[in-house]
Amino acid sequence: MSTTPARAPGREPGGPPRADPFSQKGAAPMASGAVVLTKASPTVSLDKHGVTSGLVRVNLNWTSAQAAAQREAAEARGLFRRVRASLRAGTAKDVDLDLGCMIRFTDGSKTVVQALGNSFGAVEHFPYVALDGDDRTGARATGENLVINLDHQAEFSKLLLFVYIYEGSGDFRGLDAVVTLSSDRGDRFEVRLDECPPQAHACAIALIKRQKGELVVGREVRWFTPQDGPGIQDVISRAYRLGMKWTPGRK
Repeated sequence: MSTTPARAPGREPGGPPRADPFSQKGAAPMASGAVVLTKASPTVSLDKHGVTSGLVRVNLNWTSAQAAAQREAAEARGLFRRVRASLRAGTAKDVDLDLGCMIRFTDGSKTVVQALGNSFGAVEHFPYVALDGDDRTGARATGENLVINLDHQAEFSKLLLFVYIYEGSGDFRGLDAVVTLSSDRGDRFEVRLDECPPQAHACAIALIKRQKGELVVGREVRWFTPQDGPGIQDVISRAYRLGMKWTPGRK
């Protein structure tokens, strides 16, 4: 499923384009350690970290299904388990995970940035969020990357980061998927997609919204399975009451 990004009245592209927003060149060196959002400590204020403008890069990385199966085979103990794991490694298919962002604006307009439907967005103009491409296998070292332009944060009401399996593996188990948000200043905030239940083929990763006057990132890691209904984007947007309309889409 995909949606056509709605354009709010009066919003026109403007200003000179930045250098490649997906490049880390010119960005501050990364901090020594990331702030890991967990169940026990699920939120972080970007304002308190001084992240109030500039670009925030969202990176999704994971281990391909084949690599995960090969690792399982290498670590398996006992002859039967080793044979079973080796067979699984030989038949495992690479998985295509798709990173996306559902956006609701303060004026009530809403849209989605995702590979499906070629809704890759834009950094310098509406919707001020962009996806760099589509990693079909998990083999690309840089994974999938999305950029949020916080110079326009006053226009954002909610940004919901999500990921789903477009094709390949049946669920997220064994993929070791990690999402990292990095600021121009070098701050890093990490969400690990762990505790995946069987058949989970999509996950609401994190919700970025204004809370008590501050822009806050909240860990969600809310899993969805086929039993939740068809059209996973529609299921997720309804779960978060984003009020989005969806139509079938392909990539």
